[in-house]
Amino acid sequence: MSSTLGQIFKISTWGESHGVGVGVNIDGCPPLLEITQEEIQKELDRRRPGQSDIVTPRQEGDVCEILSGVFEGKTLGSPIGILVRNKDQRPSSYTEMKDKYRPSHADYTYDAKYGIRAWHGGGRASARETIGRVAAAAVAKKVIDSICPGIEVVAYVKSIKHLEASVDPNTIQFDDVESNIVRTGDPKMVDPMIDLIKEVRGQGNSVGGVVECVIRNCPAGLGAPVFDKLEAELAKAMLSIPATKGFEIGSGFAGTQLTGAEHNDHFYMEEGKVRTKTNNSGGVQGGISNGENIIFRVAFKPTATIMTEQPTVSNDLQDTELKGRGRHDACVLPRAVPMVEAMAYLTLVDHILRQRAQTGKV
Repeated sequence: MSSTLGQIFKISTWGESHGVGVGVNIDGCPPLLEITQEEIQKELDRRRPGQSDIVTPRQEGDVCEILSGVFEGKTLGSPIGILVRNKDQRPSSYTEMKDKYRPSHADYTYDAKYGIRAWHGGGRASARETIGRVAAAAVAKKVIDSICPGIEVVAYVKSIKHLEASVDPNTIQFDDVESNIVRTGDPKMVDPMIDLIKEVRGQGNSVGGVVECVIRNCPAGLGAPVFDKLEAELAKAMLSIPATKGFEIGSGFAGTQLTGAEHNDHFYMEEGKVRTKTNNSGGVQGGISNGENIIFRVAFKPTATIMTEQPTVSNDLQDTELKGRGRHDACVLPRAVPMVEAMAYLTLVDHILRQRAQTGKV
């Protein structure tokens, strides 16, 4: 089903942007895992709106409620239900969009597919849907820590438009990223990126960029030929995030400019472990993790809803114009960082459990 992800650790998200609430059902979580509402809330707070003056001012506490699957602080092995109620809905801001399609948004395509859409706020196409993913990832992280302790996932803003951060993915730390509201790993780029976001927002416009992510201490052997290659699974997970338009791993497109002699990652032994001298493969070879750092990048387009008049079409197929209203991010990158991390955790946990089920070990 289109709203379900995973084979063993399976999640299904539900809810609309301006409906009663949004949430997730998690099936396949092992029992006796200690998890609290506070641990889930900590992750939700990183993606919620209104957290700084460069993101959407929509005021949502995004307080989660664990409805099922957890008793006395431990998972039961049964489905876990998590709900976040919408508090600050303003569907009146979207009245004009009931009859007019927002350029580059999902309005027209949802109508084309279903013949109906939740026009107030974008419905399922809204980034508010990702609340369920982030909540589920908090549980996934606990599962991973119990089976493969030491795995680290750190994402950060690599670039916004023409501004590019200089970051070493092998050493960047979570606290470095969370120390600034733009969530970049380069202190020199914090102010220029913030200034750029504020500038385009003042123009009623938007801007995009790239989030880079590193997975450290991942065991070799995750991923499966042929259609469930780890990078393919990561790509699907990342490209399911709203506003994404590109994915590359390791050398990515830049690798096309190298020869095989330049691009190959030579093996060597270090303390009884197979290592590679370079990491152009991005930690994945033949679709299976090789134990090196997994490094990938996700491209996010400029936010579709902007506050200037644009040509468009109405749902009765007439040419018209539309000016965006409501509360929107001028740049989604700062809030996209925890979403990228969440999808990485959800992909990893499913493959870790699949590997353990097939081979009895990870």
